[in-house]
Amino acid sequence: MADRSLEPNQKPGLTRRTFLGTTLAGGAALFAGGSDVIFGAASSAAPTMATNPTLQLGGDLTVNRLGFGAMRITGEGIWGWPPDRQNAIKVLRRAVELGVNLIDTADAYGPETSELLIAEALHPYPKGLVIATKGGLTRPGRSQWVPDGRPEHLKQAVEMSLKRLRLERIDLYQLHTIDPKVPMEASLGALKQMQDAGKIRHVGLSNVNPTEIVRARKILPIVSVQNEYNIEDRKSEKALAYCEREGLGFMPWFPIGGGRGLKPENALERAARDHDVSVVQVALAWLLERSPVMLPIPGTSSVVHLEENVAAAKLKLTPAEWKAIDALAGHG
Repeated sequence: MADRSLEPNQKPGLTRRTFLGTTLAGGAALFAGGSDVIFGAASSAAPTMATNPTLQLGGDLTVNRLGFGAMRITGEGIWGWPPDRQNAIKVLRRAVELGVNLIDTADAYGPETSELLIAEALHPYPKGLVIATKGGLTRPGRSQWVPDGRPEHLKQAVEMSLKRLRLERIDLYQLHTIDPKVPMEASLGALKQMQDAGKIRHVGLSNVNPTEIVRARKILPIVSVQNEYNIEDRKSEKALAYCEREGLGFMPWFPIGGGRGLKPENALERAARDHDVSVVQVALAWLLERSPVMLPIPGTSSVVHLEENVAAAKLKLTPAEWKAIDALAGHG
């Protein structure tokens, strides 16, 4: 894949079932029902969303455990402006209305257009809204995703993201990928300088393994990791376990998976049918119950699908359903 950062909401073969019986009125209430918890090395078995709807990043950023990935609000191929700009703005505003208080983007999405749309739709930002962005991948062409971890590039990337997002400080800035041509220490050293200058609040990583996370934490504090992870793809299982032990947020991109390798009748489909919800909602519910540090960021360009995704925070799988879905790993 040209861009290992892609987190699309669905792929061919993954169907949505009409979601009935869920009210979305008073959207923030979907996340109500539990106190804020800081997860650390001493955290016990993963609680459910019902008792643990929020997560604290870096000890001071409280976010609801279902965010929004703003990659898909751009044009086709994550390139240029969307065909319906007003619809993209409507999706972003509806996400906030529904209680989403973490929006994840990147300077590479568009490039630049995702950040610009977020500012156009939501600035001045409501109190408590966390805008997380990323830098370190460039887009010289529509189908090109080229790492650039040079310190001078990253410093400029931070400055430009601040300008596009109309922020004085970025709450969460993530290194989009490690540039194999640049020592990680040099790339993160540049972000530390920007953090020390007050332009970044917290730093996160993307597309990394536990060894790389450990190396990074010797340079500066890391509060989150964003890796590909879903029901079918568990290659980042060790990274997730590390985040659990160390109290780091884990944001799975491509959180739904493709569904291509699953039999037509499987545990995911059965649970969706039994709860009268979509397979997307079941997949998100499974993630939320998988780990207390899990922070899915499903993306969509549709208000209807956005509402459906957010409603997944209310869905509670039975232990038997969760285990049956968990057993699907490796079938994709």
